[in-house]
Amino acid sequence: MTAQYSEILLHNGETLRMCNEPLARLLVQQSVPWKFKKITSTALYRGYIGTWEIEGGRLYLKSMEEDDASVDWKAIPFEQVFPGFPDGIFAHWFTGELRCTRGKLVRRNPSYVYGDVYEDDVYFSLRRGVVTGIRVVSNTQQAGVVS
Repeated sequence: MTAQYSEILLHNGETLRMCNEPLARLLVQQSVPWKFKKITSTALYRGYIGTWEIEGGRLYLKSMEEDDASVDWKAIPFEQVFPGFPDGIFAHWFTGELRCTRGKLVRRNPSYVYGDVYEDDVYFSLRRGVVTGIRVVSNTQQAGVVS
């Protein structure tokens, strides 16, 4: 499978690249009225990129964009995807671990969808959308940084 565009996580003033797709669980569980456009890139099979934020120890989906060949990226009207929630939605459905990357590229790994290795991996443990722990793993001691 082709490497995928990462979703975005905003946390404490940092913009991190996510290696998970937390909305996928909800889309499987519930019928969402919004129909994502046809896939225009093999690097975006899910049809959207979400911007997430951790506020007050809770994970929120703040916005979504889809690839529109005519205008590059186009905002998806949040109210149409989640009626009654125009400004974002608390990710109460998500329990598990989010892996995010930050820093410079250390090593390419094209055999895995989110396989490239960056300087740090930041792991967020969540239970029903609430952050229960954060840990950082440094990858720079394991391999030389790719320039």
